[in-house]
Amino acid sequence: MFFSLILYLIGLMGFIVNRKNLVLMLLCLELMLLAVALLLLLSSFTYSDILAQGFGIYVIAVAAAESAIGLAIIVAFYRLRGSIAIGNPKR
Repeated sequence: MFFSLILYLIGLMGFIVNRKNLVLMLLCLELMLLAVALLLLLSSFTYSDILAQGFGIYVIAVAAAESAIGLAIIVAFYRLRGSIAIGNPKR
């Protein structure tokens, strides 16, 4: 369970520190969701609870949908602005 906490904190720090690149922000968000799913699955095996496994699968499905929609938004953003950098582009 300590490993999932470390993964979540790495994802959170990456999301806070990196506010310029949309792809890295999406990766950090995926890392945080992976940490939550890992914690749910580990607690499911520890306490022999099938409900936590269902929640873990639900979190993984939400992460997959979020990454697909996020990548589509990033492609649209790139087509519109010519860069995936957030803020004023250097011209």
